[in-house]
Amino acid sequence: MGRIIALDYGKVRTGIAVTDELQLIASGLTTVETSQLLPFLKQYAGLEEVAGFVVGEPRQMDNSPSEAEALISPFLKELEKAFPGIPIARQDERFTSGMALKSMVEGGLKKKKRRNKALLDEISATLILQAFLNRK
Repeated sequence: MGRIIALDYGKVRTGIAVTDELQLIASGLTTVETSQLLPFLKQYAGLEEVAGFVVGEPRQMDNSPSEAEALISPFLKELEKAFPGIPIARQDERFTSGMALKSMVEGGLKKKKRRNKALLDEISATLILQAFLNRK
């Protein structure tokens, strides 16, 4: 069936989550520097079958696009060019960072670990992917 990859795209780093092969469960994969994102995805796609991408869609409370969307739009074009034929979906990512931090607190992570922004981005990508799977 192939895995679905979710991206919590950021200017500096991007959190990445993937599904299992049956596309039932979202799991955090890693966080990479955004400058290395496409090479990482190409390497990953060489090892695993990728059925689709889900990219977080930052929105304001009034549902208008966030200013971060200006960074994501050019990346989406690059992603489409690098992976022709693999569908790219968008998923509203409002509140994912707050939910990720809350899950870290509830999971008992120490304050030092909660300051790890890379882990926060990975958890955010997992929440984006799980929301997409729930919507499907």
